[in-house]
Amino acid sequence: MFQAVSLIVIAVLTAVDMFTKHIAATTIKADGPFEFLFGTFQFRYVENTGAAFSSFSDNTVLLTVVTAVILSGCLILLLSKKIKPLFMNICLLLVVAGGTGNLIDRIRFGYVIDFIEPLFIDFAVFNFADCCITVGAIMMIAYEIYELVCEHKKKAVKNG
Repeated sequence: MFQAVSLIVIAVLTAVDMFTKHIAATTIKADGPFEFLFGTFQFRYVENTGAAFSSFSDNTVLLTVVTAVILSGCLILLLSKKIKPLFMNICLLLVVAGGTGNLIDRIRFGYVIDFIEPLFIDFAVFNFADCCITVGAIMMIAYEIYELVCEHKKKAVKNG
């Protein structure tokens, strides 16, 4: 049951990503950038041939292969039920959904469509898939740190 729900959630999040990128490609690309949230962000259409912060620009084939391999491993791990905490499964689900959205762009276009740009800080333009990946990864790291702290406290109590 969990596997089916996971695949449905991944499909829904990927569809949201594809829809938002379609809107960006059909409206923002044609009409140009515009600000929102009181000028703290703007929608600006960007074709990113690289990875995070445009690293590895113009290496679409390499990025596509690496992303496909990582996503395959993550998906196998997610569907195998080998990860017991539900929280970690949710984190992995977010990373897979975001990675899938960006992988589809790389295969279809040879670049990833980015369109959200923060104006209050010098930062990269990003998309919904990037948000899923980032939130999933940060939650995963926070969970691991929490687990390490709890384990350290248990050892300290046991030895103290």
